[in-house]
Amino acid sequence: MKLEYEIKENNKGQKIRSILTNELNISTRLLNKLIKNQKISIRKNICDTRDIVNLGDILEINFDFLEDSSSIVPTQMHLDIVYEDEWFLVVNKPAGIPIHPSRLHYTDSLSNGIKFYFDSIALMKKIRPVNRLDLDTSGLTIFAKCEYIQEAFARQMADKTFQKEYLCFVNGFLEPKIDTIDLPIARKRESIIERCVDKNNGQPSITHYEVIKEFSNYSLVKCKLETGRTHQIRVHMSTIGHPLLGDTLYGTKSALIDRQALHSYRITCVHPISKKNLIFESKLPLDMCNGDVSFCT
Repeated sequence: MKLEYEIKENNKGQKIRSILTNELNISTRLLNKLIKNQKISIRKNICDTRDIVNLGDILEINFDFLEDSSSIVPTQMHLDIVYEDEWFLVVNKPAGIPIHPSRLHYTDSLSNGIKFYFDSIALMKKIRPVNRLDLDTSGLTIFAKCEYIQEAFARQMADKTFQKEYLCFVNGFLEPKIDTIDLPIARKRESIIERCVDKNNGQPSITHYEVIKEFSNYSLVKCKLETGRTHQIRVHMSTIGHPLLGDTLYGTKSALIDRQALHSYRITCVHPISKKNLIFESKLPLDMCNGDVSFCT
């Protein structure tokens, strides 16, 4: 994983450190790691970041230094990899598997499977999920292969370049069919899991939705997140009177599905290295099709 930057006319007279932070957006923390591991060079020679650059110099940053990820147990599992290059991979997460290891899921989280895969390709890097999904939410999640990519996607999330869209089934029929829910969300008092709308203490939370199809007593809805709060779609839909099917935390059980009917189906972003616009999509899993395979094909 190497990044090259050619020094341009407007860079003349600047220090290497300035180029790395201002042009390539490398954080101070990561920059210190690169310096420590001697991973910054010009014309293949390790350089001092206090040096002044010259026009035409090729600055090379190598992110291949080893990182300790021994805290995560490698576990072999099937990974539905939607996309992969040397910088990151996109995985279609099934419902029922968490992103991170925990006391109850010490060896069977998606991160455990990613660790096994990284070991198999001799990639000695920390496990860095870019976007997080609840245990029982299915769909697309991205894992960065180095800290630089993780930081780049974090900036895209902050400036709304990184867009997340979901499909969900909700109880009842929504009016209007296209709308925006703008209700602040906070952690519910005396709960470590549950969230609630809190107009006094909540963080800004915005969900754009569109009804895709209506059934006998429930609807298929597309949601686009402008913010990414924990349980945001689940809380917003429940608050306006249309909890997700199967969401026992914010609604009730459903005979149609035994988990919240929520799927991360599209991610739109910009590749941090090539700068190409990317769109990744995932079809609805079978348990959300309710017998109508046209939704899943």
